[in-house]
Amino acid sequence: MNFRQFAINNVVRNKRIYLAHFLSSTFSVMIFFTYALLLFHPDLKDGLKGSSGTVTMLANQGFLIAEIIIFIFSFLFLLYSVGSFLKTRKKEFGIFQIIGMTRKQMNRLLFMENLCIGLAAIVAGVGLGMIFAKLILLICGSMLAVEESLRFYFPLKAIALTVGAFLLLFVVIALSSSLLMRKGSLIDLVKSEEKPKPEPKASRLLALLSVILIGGGYAGVFAFVWITYSFPLLLGSVVLVIAGTYLLFTQLSVYAIRALKGNKRLFFRKTNLLFLSELTYRMKDNAVMFFMVSVISASAFTGIGTMLAIADPGLSSMSNPYAFTYQNSWDTPSAERHIRKIEETLIDNEVPYQKGSYIPLFDDEGDYIIKLSEYNHLAKALGYQERTLENVNDSFMTPGNLTSRKTLRAEVGQGSTQKNISMWEVQEKVRLTTPATDIVIPVEFKREVYVVSNELYDKMNKEFNIQIEADENYYPDKKTQFVVTDWMGTRKFAPDLVESIQNDSDGQGYFEISALVLDWLNSKQTNGIILILSGLIGIVFFTFAASFTYFRLYADLERDEEQYRMIGKMGLSRPELRNIVTRQLVLMFFLPIVLAIIHSSVAFVALQQLVDFSVMGYTLRIFLVFASMQILFFLLVRWRYLRHMYAKLI
Repeated sequence: MNFRQFAINNVVRNKRIYLAHFLSSTFSVMIFFTYALLLFHPDLKDGLKGSSGTVTMLANQGFLIAEIIIFIFSFLFLLYSVGSFLKTRKKEFGIFQIIGMTRKQMNRLLFMENLCIGLAAIVAGVGLGMIFAKLILLICGSMLAVEESLRFYFPLKAIALTVGAFLLLFVVIALSSSLLMRKGSLIDLVKSEEKPKPEPKASRLLALLSVILIGGGYAGVFAFVWITYSFPLLLGSVVLVIAGTYLLFTQLSVYAIRALKGNKRLFFRKTNLLFLSELTYRMKDNAVMFFMVSVISASAFTGIGTMLAIADPGLSSMSNPYAFTYQNSWDTPSAERHIRKIEETLIDNEVPYQKGSYIPLFDDEGDYIIKLSEYNHLAKALGYQERTLENVNDSFMTPGNLTSRKTLRAEVGQGSTQKNISMWEVQEKVRLTTPATDIVIPVEFKREVYVVSNELYDKMNKEFNIQIEADENYYPDKKTQFVVTDWMGTRKFAPDLVESIQNDSDGQGYFEISALVLDWLNSKQTNGIILILSGLIGIVFFTFAASFTYFRLYADLERDEEQYRMIGKMGLSRPELRNIVTRQLVLMFFLPIVLAIIHSSVAFVALQQLVDFSVMGYTLRIFLVFASMQILFFLLVRWRYLRHMYAKLI
């Protein structure tokens, strides 16, 4: 057996410990390859049909940034993993020194072992990426609302980038492995496994501080929502929650377990003595890992859930219910031709529609003033209730966006108030009646929308035109709206229609056309790209965290086997062992996830106060997916761990 074979056999013999390291490395390579597959995809690189330049830029830059993030975190994770694995092999390295292995030979051995694992992970990761490439493109095409999905291509550049990047990474890791193996005396190396761990300690003050910090962070988030939109306050609240989470795992968890151990009746009941004693060490050893899992998972839950909610077509139609909107000024001679072209296109495609228009007046504060008859015509086309005004000087407010709709809904039933409307020197006092709660006049910016009687509108418009010495038919802005029930069905002709009208300009006046399906498509693709980026990165972090848990559990497997073998001689039964192990693993696997769900639930509840659409459905889906993954991983690890323990139990 030569030295190369000896290194390979070392990896094979330690496959139980190196398995999580290899699988995580393989998964990192696969995700990196997936991003490279999308980065070099011709459809995304050249731009999707109907998408804006912003979407194309976001796709190209986003996937490149994701590659860098995955590469950096993979390096840090693998470096940490290798360092941790080396600590578990101190006794083995001591034996190698006893039989005459030099320091140079040991460094060479470590280099070859890590490079062997790295090459295998690269081959496996790229291979799995190629196998699932078509499925990945289908899923991403659906997320980006691509009609015919993303076509498959042979990703030669993606393969070259992945192999080159991770080959460099694993070579650096292999070269660094010898530096991670600290020098020590031969006796320390051989007896490293016999050295007892110190009793974990925790501060009562820091344990209490963790609760105060998390509670203060939650309070700050809701203060941001209910009192003041201060982003420094929001950032400070997030920092408090993160700091509190760290102290919760490093201090409060240990303090709580020690408090339970102080309860003699509880501590000496059945197998609680073994369960609580061992749990104290496990919680302390894994505190930093639990903290990272909680923070990263909470960020992933919140980000992915929000992106899914924003990309919902229902949200777009709530914000703007019109399939097409044509806006023009008074001196646009081509306006009638453009509107006729929209109608002809809808008729040619056999799409039923209703048309309405309104000419808003603008008061000194920039708010809209709308004629009642124009409002009612559009409200009827949308299926909403028409409104009446008893007096000429009566008026009511109508929401222009989801935020103002939520505010006006809270004001329903509060009675009438007075409002002074000023347009230059035109002054009118109106009585505001019960506000409307349906979005009929959508506005992009934060401004109020007032609906007044036809008589008052005509009077104000006439006086305003006289003051500015304009023609009686003059208007600065007019919007023509088209109501289509199945607005998603306009996708097949909307891009060409919008482009043809935008190109049909004689240079006079102002006009603008927008299509709801294209606005939704851009939003869907933008959020889809963000979702792909955040989702895959979140899954990588989740996999890394699961690997840490697996390693931490199996790194102490030999010690645990010996411990339970000795206890088994005293009468520990299999059901009792299963009960102890299950309770420990439940806390190790689910405590970080439960805390992450609590953090993200607070974020979703706060977010719900800011928007007028439900995010609960998406929240539950995200929680269910990640919880299911964690449950499956828990069951697998528990089964393997118990199988090892049963083999040693007498």
